Amino acid sequence: MSMTMTQKILAHHAGLDKVVPGQLIKAKLDLVLGNDVTTPVAVKEFKKIGLDKVFDVNKIAIVPDHFTPNKDIKSAEQCKYIREFAREMKIVNYFEIGQMGIEHALIPEKGLVVPGDVVIGADSHTCTYGALGAFSTGIGSTDMAAGMATGEAWFKVPEAIKFELKGKLNKWVCGKDVILHIIGMIGVDGALYKSMEFMGEGVMALSMDDRFSMANMAIEAGAKNGIFEVDDKTLAYVKEHSTKEYKIYTADPDAQYAATYVIDLSQIKPTVAFPHLPENTRTIDEVGEVKIDQVVIGSCTNGRIEDLRAAASILKSKQVDPHVRTIIFPATQKIYLQAMEEGLLKIFVEAGAVVSTPTCGPCLGGHMGILAKGERAVATTNRNFVGRMGHPESEVYLASPAVAAASAIAGKIVSPEEVI
Repeated sequence: MSMTMTQKILAHHAGLDKVVPGQLIKAKLDLVLGNDVTTPVAVKEFKKIGLDKVFDVNKIAIVPDHFTPNKDIKSAEQCKYIREFAREMKIVNYFEIGQMGIEHALIPEKGLVVPGDVVIGADSHTCTYGALGAFSTGIGSTDMAAGMATGEAWFKVPEAIKFELKGKLNKWVCGKDVILHIIGMIGVDGALYKSMEFMGEGVMALSMDDRFSMANMAIEAGAKNGIFEVDDKTLAYVKEHSTKEYKIYTADPDAQYAATYVIDLSQIKPTVAFPHLPENTRTIDEVGEVKIDQVVIGSCTNGRIEDLRAAASILKSKQVDPHVRTIIFPATQKIYLQAMEEGLLKIFVEAGAVVSTPTCGPCLGGHMGILAKGERAVATTNRNFVGRMGHPESEVYLASPAVAAASAIAGKIVSPEEVI
């Protein structure tokens, strides 16, 4: 029977020759992930089981990133709780202050995910690792506890949607614009519990950072996971970051899809998602006059080195509007250091922006960039729900790093061409 990429990975990890959409399976896990918000609940459930060890100390990763550096007593207590658990269980991959990063940028950078893996994480954007040809998906804290205990998880095999990519991106267009375009096209429930499978000659035109950004936001279309075909760029990334064994899965030529979309990358324009859903998209020429109070460049979606380079290329020798608070978050310590060595941080500071240690902070309205009533922000994050970054009557506009940087200079949402 023919299968998609996702279905083949799940079949292999379930020890089955084939699987079909809707089938319930129990699959072995290559990595179980948690953060400082979700892991405390998982640890409490794990302790209820009564075990004195996890299934594999090398296959669990815990990354305090949402409220770190600790913003208050409660967040400090949460981190202390999971820090002590990690030490007690001798978990190898525990990354905190000085070694940490935003989890979905850090995990690939550390080489903990490779093609063909099955990964669960107690965070909805765990789907990021599909950029590497892995099956990765977000789960709840109880499932994380079970995964830490058994090394297995139950799944319902998803149907798939095929996205055939062709052409190349134009200047100032990146993976963030592509995925916003797609979500605007199919809606926030357009891929509900389905696998978004990206393939075609256009994949090669996308950088790994583009792919991470796109896979990251598969959940914003309701998808179970997003996954890219593995190519030479994928393998080059894997060989640079990891020594793990990997396996490449390709979809059968006659694999069945719930829908197929052909996306011409050359036709995509810089795209902005208006409040209060990622599907409320407009191309940059349709935006109109939208004045802003804050710009956030970073997050697990767009805090990688290419994102920072794009922002710096626009901000260089310019000043952000004095009425626009501009906050930049490199996604990991390694990216922070690279940005410093390339002179990007100097560009940001001289432009009037502030550069922060890696943290999820403002993305979820946690800290370091909260919006007041009536304020508007352009953010390179992944969600713009009501109250997502602060007051329920604030507004978040999702955009690429290039559009965000240009908007910081102009004081309103504009195309990069308008400030270059």
